[in-house]
Amino acid sequence: MQETKRKANTTTLGNKGTPETADSLLAGVSLPAAAIFEAPLAHNLAWMQRFAASHGAYLAPHGKTTMTPALFRRQLEAGAWGITLATAPQCRAAFAAGVRRLLMANQLIGEANMAIVAGLIDAGAEVYCVVDSIANVEALGRFFAARGQTLNVLVELGVPGGRTGCRTLEQALDVAHGVAAQPTLRLAGIEGYEGVVHGTDPVPAIRDYAAQLIACAQRLDREGLLAVEAPIVTASGSAWYDLIAEAFDAADLRERFTPVLRPGCYVVHDHGLYRDAQRGVLARRPELHEGLQPALEVFAQVQSLPEPGLAIVALGKRDIGADQLPEPLRRYREGGSVDHTLDVVGWQVTRLMDQHAFIALPEGAGDVRVGDIVAFGASHPCLTFDKWRRICLVDRRLNVTSVLETAF
Repeated sequence: MQETKRKANTTTLGNKGTPETADSLLAGVSLPAAAIFEAPLAHNLAWMQRFAASHGAYLAPHGKTTMTPALFRRQLEAGAWGITLATAPQCRAAFAAGVRRLLMANQLIGEANMAIVAGLIDAGAEVYCVVDSIANVEALGRFFAARGQTLNVLVELGVPGGRTGCRTLEQALDVAHGVAAQPTLRLAGIEGYEGVVHGTDPVPAIRDYAAQLIACAQRLDREGLLAVEAPIVTASGSAWYDLIAEAFDAADLRERFTPVLRPGCYVVHDHGLYRDAQRGVLARRPELHEGLQPALEVFAQVQSLPEPGLAIVALGKRDIGADQLPEPLRRYREGGSVDHTLDVVGWQVTRLMDQHAFIALPEGAGDVRVGDIVAFGASHPCLTFDKWRRICLVDRRLNVTSVLETAF
């Protein structure tokens, strides 16, 4: 830990949340600090890998969640097929960290981004991107023909009113035929994202979308448009992965295709959006028993007690995701023992500014002191990771065992 700590303290000025004088979150780490707990992290890595394998699917975790190379390596070591990314620069960062199979679940637009991907292919990367228009197909065909390279593409099937993707089977077939007309493009499968399917009762709609995705892949196969031996069929974010896995499994895709699931937030889970989504998963699949565990917390200190019933904590939108307000989990005295937790029952974050959290305290909260350390849970981990360039990996005693660098 000492070598990692010295690097964190000397390589770049302005980094927050790293060890300064000691390796404990309760003494010696500059707060606020983001922390990942090793035990739930290891649990989540193994749990999702087993889940995918039990449905005959491969796992390509969405790396945009963390953009943390050390976590990419942990995911690959656990058995991941590859890493999913959202942009060409993200793909470049993952490749620099040793990831060789890159699934870019987005359209590759713009010659500067195409040049990044071309450079990765030259360096030995196996890259996939998605297409949903003839215009994009033709632009990619021209660019990669000029480079003398072949690019793997997946047709994207979307939903009306959703995000990107072909809206109908007919549009998907047209795009696939467009790919076939480009000598330097290789149609390697089909991609979708069920997270854009909404409604008062989304479960039937998501199951229907999964069936459409599978039917589209099978139609492309029957028409001889797929140019690889085991074409990819891929979907699944972090909320509805069970429904997509069940659909892939029921269709027995592994006999002809490579079914790939792409959840990303599972690696650290959360205390908000995905905790709620997991309750739905476990309600639908009670045999799964224990599910994912939250592994990411942000630690910050009480900065001011300016009036009765109000605490101001040095934690803001620059430190933690704010699509839902953070949740106070535990409290400690600075320099105290990890075994001595203090009460946060009834604490409620009511407002979040750039670097301040307003907390309404319940009556009787008279033991709160300036300097107290509070652990917060966040919703939607993507929006917390991107606040940090270095994140502490900690054990259950709150000792920092290493400092993980992000690559945003």
